[in-house]
Amino acid sequence: MSTIRTLAPGIATSAALAAVCWFLGTAVPIVGGAVFAILSGMIIGVFWKDKGSAAAGIKFTSKKILQTAVVLLGFGLPLTQIAQVGATSLPVIVSTITASLLTAFILCRALHVPNRTATLIGVGSSICGGSAIAATAPVIKANDQEVAHAISVVFLFNVLAALIFPTLGDAIGMTNDGFGLFAGTAVNDTSSVTAAAAVWDGMHEGAHALDYATIVKLTRTLAIIPITFVLALWVASREKKTAGTNGQPTQNGFSLKRALPTFIVLFLCASIVATVASATGVDMAVFEPLKLASKFFIVMAMAAIGLNTDVVGLVKSGANPIVLGAACWIAIASMSLGAQHMLGLW
Repeated sequence: MSTIRTLAPGIATSAALAAVCWFLGTAVPIVGGAVFAILSGMIIGVFWKDKGSAAAGIKFTSKKILQTAVVLLGFGLPLTQIAQVGATSLPVIVSTITASLLTAFILCRALHVPNRTATLIGVGSSICGGSAIAATAPVIKANDQEVAHAISVVFLFNVLAALIFPTLGDAIGMTNDGFGLFAGTAVNDTSSVTAAAAVWDGMHEGAHALDYATIVKLTRTLAIIPITFVLALWVASREKKTAGTNGQPTQNGFSLKRALPTFIVLFLCASIVATVASATGVDMAVFEPLKLASKFFIVMAMAAIGLNTDVVGLVKSGANPIVLGAACWIAIASMSLGAQHMLGLW
């Protein structure tokens, strides 16, 4: 009970802010509740320095509630999504993700962007924005400021993509399915993918790019699973080497339990449950409440992260992360268009 009393003020504060931002995100889907939450939290945090009794709960929300959101996210990601889009879209999905991750890896040191911030920008740009950052941050042990920085950078180019890509696709003569694939692979956040595809459908009577873009986007989101797995192994390996270098005792042999955080294991289990349910004919609508809870928990966590963010320090970190985000964005869009052209998909 004492723990609950300690955490309650901060959790309640984060939930209240998240509720407001949730409705704002519904009204302006191209921005989304998570971005409203983190920006609002950052603004409030500038004036609310001493959080007193709310501090512990806010920290808990930014870590544990975020991990819970990732677990629940798995119920909306049945592995059978891959079969629904067919083999033709998978090369484009894989190539765009690879392009973004390689760009972030190569430019990280050249631009002097911290490793964890660069990783979050690369993963967020290549997969699904805030959800991918939410899943990756605990795995690589990123702090709130690094998460806030990555979310801000990815959001900027996410909005630009949603506004520019329909006109770009029309100018280069893309087909309806071609634009659906382009939107699904080159715009990172689901709300902005649907916004871009909806604009395209409005420009072309009878087009159904929105349906195709949504399926491609959900399939692309599945990349969270292998990428977080590999990052968990990488972090575990680095920690083992660091411990050995410092003369500290190291544990011999590989341990999956040590390498993979519990919440990622639970996320995989949730995805498997959704996959089995889908394969056996269970109505996927039964998972809607869990998916909705996941989305709200992410907004809550982003609000808490915003409240804990040092905005002054964020500004002082310079423009290099934005340059890295721009490079990832251009790499993804170019690779998506190039791969589609080579495969004759538009």
